[in-house]
Amino acid sequence: MLLAFTILTGILYPLMVTGLAQLLFPHQANGSLVKKDGKILGSELIGQKFDSNIYFWSRPSATDYNTLPSGGSNLGPTSEKLKNLAEERRRAFISGNNLRTNVVVPAEMIFASASGLDPHISPLAALLQVNRIATARGFSIQQKIQLNELIYKKTEIPQFSLLGEARVNVFMLNLALDKMP
Repeated sequence: MLLAFTILTGILYPLMVTGLAQLLFPHQANGSLVKKDGKILGSELIGQKFDSNIYFWSRPSATDYNTLPSGGSNLGPTSEKLKNLAEERRRAFISGNNLRTNVVVPAEMIFASASGLDPHISPLAALLQVNRIATARGFSIQQKIQLNELIYKKTEIPQFSLLGEARVNVFMLNLALDKMP
């Protein structure tokens, strides 16, 4: 029985599932990789660090976007270190985007995700960054309007229209940003 189930569950089942995934969902089964001119730029599923003023900033990462030790910080709600880190990130987002000091910064720009690799931010977090990016890139008023439209085009609705919240993939948004005229 041990040998039979080892072969069934350890070899045959994984080969069948892998084969079906490759057949039905080849892009997703291979990591949802984004390529340009044959070079891999990244994955749609893993957050990347964008800290330049000409790009949308990603959600903070507890692991600095390192995929090997991915995970959260394990700091609890009563942690003084978490409180200080959150306040520091809030101030940095406000000053970096030249926002009013009383603006409410979306939580995902203050707290790292549980995996530390979440590629999404809210549409509001993206919209709060438009002025910084437009200024850094020397955009005209028309290009700034196009940038706002790009955010709306790249906004993903909740799964099945009810699970989760609207979100924007920062990596895909920044790739589209680089293609703007």
